[in-house]
Amino acid sequence: MKKILVVLALSSVMFACNNKAKEEAALKQQQAEKELAVKAVKDSLRLDSFKKAELVKKEQAEEAQRQAELAAARRAGAKSSRSYASSGGSSSSSYGGTQPTAKKKGWSDAAKGTVIGAAAGAVGGALIDKKKGRGAIIGGLAGAGGGYLIGRGEDRKSGRVQPKN
Repeated sequence: MKKILVVLALSSVMFACNNKAKEEAALKQQQAEKELAVKAVKDSLRLDSFKKAELVKKEQAEEAQRQAELAAARRAGAKSSRSYASSGGSSSSSYGGTQPTAKKKGWSDAAKGTVIGAAAGAVGGALIDKKKGRGAIIGGLAGAGGGYLIGRGEDRKSGRVQPKN
């Protein structure tokens, strides 16, 4: 019986040691996997920052190209308007219809003139006419028309609107 107990004790000790080794190996494997996952996340963050930097550089290059095209279009527009004026308006080939159009931002001078003229005309019409509503409407329409014409002229001078052929 002593021999059986000794054999059982030794076998249980061996199994216990073997399980600890397996547990330690599994724990080391998990730690290695965690380290690899952390490294992969750090690498992806680094790559993302490089990609963001590349995107910023690309956007800056595109913006510089747009600015260059805009400047070229302005120069070409100024040259074509000079040649158009110097030829007496008879040459339609000096004005090229294939110019790149610049991206327009904000309100045009015509729109600003219309709004300002309408407001000023409405106030003036209401002050002049005895029937305030009728005077405001008539004055507003007249002021809007005048403001539009003045603003449209400013747009043509600035190059925002091209003259009709």
